[in-house]
Amino acid sequence: MMQQVADILSNIEKLIAELPLQREPQGLYAPIGYSMQNGGKRIRPLLTVLACQMFDNQKTDDAYTPAIAWEMFHNFTLLHDDLMDNAPMRRGKPTVYTKWNANTAILSGDTMLVEAFRILHQTKSDNFSQIIELFTKTAEEVCEGQMFDMEFETRNNITESEYINMIRLKTSVLIGACLKTGALTGNATHNDAQLMYDFGINLGLAFQLRDDWLDTFGNAETFGKRIGGDIVSSKKTYLLVKLLQSASTADSEQITFWLNRKIFDEQEKISFITSMYKKYEIDRIGQAKVEEYGDKALQTLRQIGNNSKIDITQLQEISNKLLNRNK
Repeated sequence: MMQQVADILSNIEKLIAELPLQREPQGLYAPIGYSMQNGGKRIRPLLTVLACQMFDNQKTDDAYTPAIAWEMFHNFTLLHDDLMDNAPMRRGKPTVYTKWNANTAILSGDTMLVEAFRILHQTKSDNFSQIIELFTKTAEEVCEGQMFDMEFETRNNITESEYINMIRLKTSVLIGACLKTGALTGNATHNDAQLMYDFGINLGLAFQLRDDWLDTFGNAETFGKRIGGDIVSSKKTYLLVKLLQSASTADSEQITFWLNRKIFDEQEKISFITSMYKKYEIDRIGQAKVEEYGDKALQTLRQIGNNSKIDITQLQEISNKLLNRNK
């Protein structure tokens, strides 16, 4: 019997609540519990379980172990990401380094990575060796993506392809790996497992591009983070990359002036950069890119359905929600 999304999410929350984090030193484990139970969409573990039951719903329960491992890994990246970005809020609450301190965020994050591997090693699957290899490769790629992101901070000449590759590594490979892990747990064919990965890559690209768009054009109450945070920090997003490519010489000088200023009025900077986005229709361009990768993702998913005669309805519905999300 196919498990429904609400039931899967409920099971995921239950398993997270049961993680053995009530132990000493609490200064190490309390931040992990805080991070893991601080809401979130649980997209990655959900996709892992859904992908598994698509191919074999008798093995659905086996997918929860790697699903929790991936969620632990994802939250590890957030602890370090928030610290590197000096982000004070995550999901509407103080980030770990803000609530505790930077050293705690580093050490608790490191422990979460170890915990993710520990949990993953409990996975029951005939394809375990492929899953652990995928996990290791993905962990390395996410770090590569983060480094590219950091290097971009000092450059204003980033190309679109460079940016897409960076978010592919930083965001998409994790979503692709979750889906492929689920497929492998459900004993999908090699071809179908790879198609699930490709589906995840395109879905992840669309997801991150939507996140870029929401940071400037979203609603603060639903988004869960401050609007314009990327602008304030001069973060290289798809919107900014396209703006720097499109702007006239005079506007480029003004944009660069704002990007390089160390002392400024935050709202004034947000208003100026947003006005430039609107002048060059970057909001429309950004949304079109979301739709481009979203369409690629759904085409790949339909290919799997046609090839293997399996029900893709649940993943299709989740994908549409992610592509049209407001938070």
